[in-house]
Amino acid sequence: MNWKAISRNVGLALLVSSLFMLLSVLVSVLNGNDSALAALIISFTITFLVGVFPFIFVRRTDAITLKEGYVTITLSWLLSFIFGMLPYALWGGPFTLANAWFESVSGFTTTGATILDNVEALPRSLLFWRSSTHFIGGLGVVVFLLLIIPDSSPVKLRLVNMEMSSLSRGSYAMRANRTVNVFAYVYLSLFVLALVMYILAGMPVFDSLCHAMSVCATGGFSTRNASIGAFDSRWIEAITIVCMYLSSLHFGLVFLAVVNRTFKPLKNAVVTYYTASLLLFSLFMGIGLKTGGFCKGWGESLWNGLFEVMCISSTTGFATLDNAGWPPFMCGLILLAAAVCGCAGSTSGGLKIDRIVLLFKSVGRQISRILHPSSVNEVKFGGRVLRDSDVAPHLLYIALYAVLLSVSAVLCLWIGVGWQNSIAASITSISNVGPALGEMGSMGSFNCAPVAAKMVFSFDMFLGRLEIYPVLAVVAMMFDKHKR
Repeated sequence: MNWKAISRNVGLALLVSSLFMLLSVLVSVLNGNDSALAALIISFTITFLVGVFPFIFVRRTDAITLKEGYVTITLSWLLSFIFGMLPYALWGGPFTLANAWFESVSGFTTTGATILDNVEALPRSLLFWRSSTHFIGGLGVVVFLLLIIPDSSPVKLRLVNMEMSSLSRGSYAMRANRTVNVFAYVYLSLFVLALVMYILAGMPVFDSLCHAMSVCATGGFSTRNASIGAFDSRWIEAITIVCMYLSSLHFGLVFLAVVNRTFKPLKNAVVTYYTASLLLFSLFMGIGLKTGGFCKGWGESLWNGLFEVMCISSTTGFATLDNAGWPPFMCGLILLAAAVCGCAGSTSGGLKIDRIVLLFKSVGRQISRILHPSSVNEVKFGGRVLRDSDVAPHLLYIALYAVLLSVSAVLCLWIGVGWQNSIAASITSISNVGPALGEMGSMGSFNCAPVAAKMVFSFDMFLGRLEIYPVLAVVAMMFDKHKR
């Protein structure tokens, strides 16, 4: 194992976090040296020194193997979680070590679940750091690293192929090492778009900055206890809906649509299915809000239904309504939307609508084989014919998702969490959605969960963000007798 190359790349990822910690220090100074200044300065110093250490004492080396690439990715995320919890833990307040860890993991994985019952009690600099973890995690700890590594480096090409699933790479129609730049262009453009539109809609500049970082990352951390609902503005809600939708689409397709000035790249089967499912779920949600008496008129019900479904499906986790008292039918809609989520190649989590479409096509092909054994049945996806070896990993991913979800829910039940929260919080954690149901719902927090349950949910968030396989690969390497 080439630990020299691994340490330098992981150190580079930590330097990215230290940069945003430094920006948080500046926010603290601009706000009159608020109560988080000392915690942020100490956190920045520690993270920067650890991150820069390999560049001083470790000789540069470019060559990495497949195994070393997976270790680099996994360690980059884990150490980002650990150093990212420092500002919370050092500031104190509601942040015990367990709570600081949970908040850090939730931020970097863009899940948006929180242990805070009163978000507005935090100083502005710490609120900025929370949103910064979303911004870093949305683009990706490793993608930030890849933006700095030269295109000619073999490290970059190998890490690109590991960090991005084959489902997302297939639609970029360009060299692998350029996909990172495309992803970054679209991501930063969405951030700027959201920031400018929020300010024009009347949201305060600081709130606009934090919410723009959250929405482009499909995160969900807000500066207000009532989330987007605190601003009571249809314009702000409309901007949020548009930005959440764009952020949950394949960034390669969005890039091609803008560059070619045509919507043709967005007229594929995956985007069509995704948009249709959003509208259908929103209609049912709107009907539920009206018939359940949660909204007054049909217009308000359908609007809030669209907003809530978009928040869940894009895995952003914002809210305008409290879902704590919703009936089972509406709760079921939320959990179904939370499992499927957005498109591959976006910042959203979950199974991805791409895999669901692939599942339906595979089931259809199998039924055709049964009915017509002598016929030629193929799975066509994204304009190309897929072999069984291409389809199998994604169908297996769905099975792994279901298994891990079941294990997580059972563990939470054993720990003492109620059955509804065990199931709902496990789904929203592994899908990186954020808010669950009941007391852990859209206007609640995960602070009520036992420490052991928070650790389970944190692991779920980690698995969901890395899409399971890289973590399992590293675990397998740890027990591999022939790893040397």
